[in-house]
Amino acid sequence: MANILVVDDEMGIRELLSEILGDEGHVVQLAENAQQAREARIESRPDLVLLDIWMPDTDGVTLLKEWQRDGVLTMPVIMMSGHATIDTAVEATRIGALNFLEKPIALQKLLKAVQQGLTRSAEPARPATPGLRAVPNEVLIATNPGFAAAPASYESRHFAPIQNAAPTTANNHISNLSFDLPLREARDAFERIYFEYHLHREGGSMTRVAEKTGLERTHLYRKLKQLGVESMKYAKRGE
Repeated sequence: MANILVVDDEMGIRELLSEILGDEGHVVQLAENAQQAREARIESRPDLVLLDIWMPDTDGVTLLKEWQRDGVLTMPVIMMSGHATIDTAVEATRIGALNFLEKPIALQKLLKAVQQGLTRSAEPARPATPGLRAVPNEVLIATNPGFAAAPASYESRHFAPIQNAAPTTANNHISNLSFDLPLREARDAFERIYFEYHLHREGGSMTRVAEKTGLERTHLYRKLKQLGVESMKYAKRGE
């Protein structure tokens, strides 16, 4: 279990990352701007920081430079952005960022980056040397359009697809889940089947699915996107 600080001005992103990392057993602290991030870094001394680049007051790269300049960049920092260029990503890693994730962030990329960061946090901190810091491979693929997409064979490897199945067969597909998977992957597989079942049953109506699952619609959309479930496949013709 680690103490992770998430800094992002979008409430939906903060809540989503908090939920995912909380499910992994981490303690998550949230900040919506640079000032809150400064205070949180002093008060809670996070083991890892997920830092958004574009924020309204002080951008993430400027905050990273500030921490590096003041000698307080003692924890791994993973930068996040949906608009940054490869040059921005390279600059951030040269300043001292460990990694760069492009939004929308793929679940497995996020968990892998966090694990790498927490492993790195156990190593002695060394100040970054501009121009000499290696750029991680993740930065070079961050601008790949397929970055956030799950492998096409993922579903077929782990569970039977049910998009064309009747809702009454959902239990049969659940029984096909592999219990040899890591907990997070098994949970994702179950949730995918769960939402596909309700989408099929409700004819693709997001309103009814939200009511049935007890989720607010915005969170439901984020959840489906995270799991790679395409709601339009289940919409009834003519609706």
